[in-house]
Amino acid sequence: MEITAYSPGTPCWVDLSAPDPSTTSDFYAELFGWTVHDTGEEGGGYRMCLRHGKPVAGIGPQPPGADPSAPRFWSTFVSVLDAEATTEAVREAGGTVRYAPMDVADAGRMAVFTDPTGAEICAWQPRQHPGSALINEPGTPCWHELATRSPERAVDFYRQVFGWDAVNSTVGEADYTTWRCRDEVVAGMIRMTERWPADLPAHWMAYFAVGDTDREVESLRRLGGGVLVPPTDVEPGRFAVVRDPGGGAFGIIAVREG
Repeated sequence: MEITAYSPGTPCWVDLSAPDPSTTSDFYAELFGWTVHDTGEEGGGYRMCLRHGKPVAGIGPQPPGADPSAPRFWSTFVSVLDAEATTEAVREAGGTVRYAPMDVADAGRMAVFTDPTGAEICAWQPRQHPGSALINEPGTPCWHELATRSPERAVDFYRQVFGWDAVNSTVGEADYTTWRCRDEVVAGMIRMTERWPADLPAHWMAYFAVGDTDREVESLRRLGGGVLVPPTDVEPGRFAVVRDPGGGAFGIIAVREG
């Protein structure tokens, strides 16, 4: 599905900070059929990942001083009207500002936060670049999910910052929360229980749509990636949680038709 604009409060972009952006880009290009454009020194080594010639995601170098042993996840960006106002809302809601609002050339204005449960979330005030131009089709972003041990604190934070409402349900044996913004489903949240690794921090997980989850896992392994959660059937479809050769974690899902 092609997208030309995102409503405020809607996840609109994903990117990954990688120790070796070049090698990492090659992996995803092969896995998802992306064409990767390196913006060069002027763009700080950031790479735009294109599907059918349209931007769907980004890959860039890790910031100076980043801990190479820390778990790494694709970052989720939420579209906002005013990055400064969002930053103030984050402070008032008990979050932490990691990177204050900054211009990204004429593309837009971004900021990076940590919510009160420890998960990183980003804001994007669009100008020339609204976000992913394709979503919900193979090789493009399709879902964003918060995993946290303190969902109650997260509910208050995201309501104050993005105006999200939380709708609770049960998926299999797990409690699951669906985030809604103006009655539109925009993301999800799962509680991290004692079954999760004790040293795994709260995090947002970006999911990419695929045509066949099992076949995609086979390709990923062949390319040097690893599997964190094997292919599993849930009501929306068949998903897996995987990692690239550099350790970046992400989800894939073949959504069930109908």
